[in-house]
Amino acid sequence: MARFTFNLPDIGEGIAEAEIVSWHVKVGDMIEEDDQIADMMTDKATVEMESPVTGKVVEVAGDVGDVIAIGSMLVVIEVEGEVESDAESGPHEGAEPAAAAAPAPKADVVEQRIESETPDASDVDDAAKAVERKAAPAPAAKSAPEARHHDEDAKVLASPAVRQRARELGINLAEVRPAEDGRIRHADLDAFLSYNGAKGFGSAGATRADETIKVIGLRRRIAENMAAAKRHIPHFTYVEECDVTELERMRAQLNEGRSDKPKLTMMPLLIAAFCKVLPQFPMINARYDDEANIITRHGSVHLGMATQTDTGLMVPVIRDAQAKNLWQLASEIKRLAQAARDGSAKSSELSGSTLTLTSLGPLGGVATTPVINRPEVAIIGPNRIVERPMFVADGMGGERIEKRKLMNISISCDHRVVDGYDAASFIQEVKKLLETPVMILSD
Repeated sequence: MARFTFNLPDIGEGIAEAEIVSWHVKVGDMIEEDDQIADMMTDKATVEMESPVTGKVVEVAGDVGDVIAIGSMLVVIEVEGEVESDAESGPHEGAEPAAAAAPAPKADVVEQRIESETPDASDVDDAAKAVERKAAPAPAAKSAPEARHHDEDAKVLASPAVRQRARELGINLAEVRPAEDGRIRHADLDAFLSYNGAKGFGSAGATRADETIKVIGLRRRIAENMAAAKRHIPHFTYVEECDVTELERMRAQLNEGRSDKPKLTMMPLLIAAFCKVLPQFPMINARYDDEANIITRHGSVHLGMATQTDTGLMVPVIRDAQAKNLWQLASEIKRLAQAARDGSAKSSELSGSTLTLTSLGPLGGVATTPVINRPEVAIIGPNRIVERPMFVADGMGGERIEKRKLMNISISCDHRVVDGYDAASFIQEVKKLLETPVMILSD
């Protein structure tokens, strides 16, 4: 028997290390050549590692979440006969013992058993009542306290209506403290319920077991990027309200005659408006290298599109968005969103954005304060469309009240690069286009 050491290969230009995001094998497993060993995440992509030999896994590099350097030991495999090792000097000397490499138990299987109190036999007057209570079904058990305290209830001062309500609520009147003159009123029952003083009343929420979740993979990247963005970038956010009634009407008309074209959502129209205005505000479509102290103002709009996936937020990029028409934008939005969600997006499609658009759709809320996707200097967040009454011109010099569709647009900017006046002016120009949407399609 011989040992083959499989070192982590060079998996991308400029990549010095990679994070273990999942193991497909453990110590003791028998594997075949080309079987998956582990998934490794770099700054650019997640790469599947496959075994070059057949044999038994005898050592692994670490746990999920550990970061290992390119060229260091990933696994050691015991093989039949002699085999040339991937390492020059046998197994990696700094590796942890194999026993320590077994996967940690998952936090989501932690269980907590909540046991209800069992009434003591001393709480009943005689053995017959104890037997009856034990044999009774669960619903009948709720009425047992009421039966035990029937005599006490009879001595309490309360109106028939209050007594009836207390019975319906399962409240023992003997446990209710009246607010005045010794007589229990409806307000006293309300106060009793508010403080959850009655046994058997449900709590506000169910008790759940604590969970411990290791921050790894994409979630770790998101955490690091967001922390770096807030740590390095002085954010400011500007919000403006736009009347999108006519824009929605135009969108409906375009969809009616689209034939085999993709259905238009609000996103392609917003992107087209942004691209039309950005040449006037080149500092918005820029990237800031704060280490080299260089700002690059981009001529093309490579628009990042924040997309929620099962593993976390990803930002696929629409290349040269300014050169695409509405239908091309709609197709690209759909394609990239699907690729991000099913994991088929290429690393080149997940990097290089110059401006990011983030939208929560119908969950968008009244206003948002999005965090900038560093090293970009701005991020735009359209919010939920709502219908409200508005004063509009009646064409005869007066005004009338009309139901209109309104949407707030939020923009967060890097105050080191973008002045508040420029951000506000940019959004005001976008607002003009959205409220007169035919201008979006004009040359």
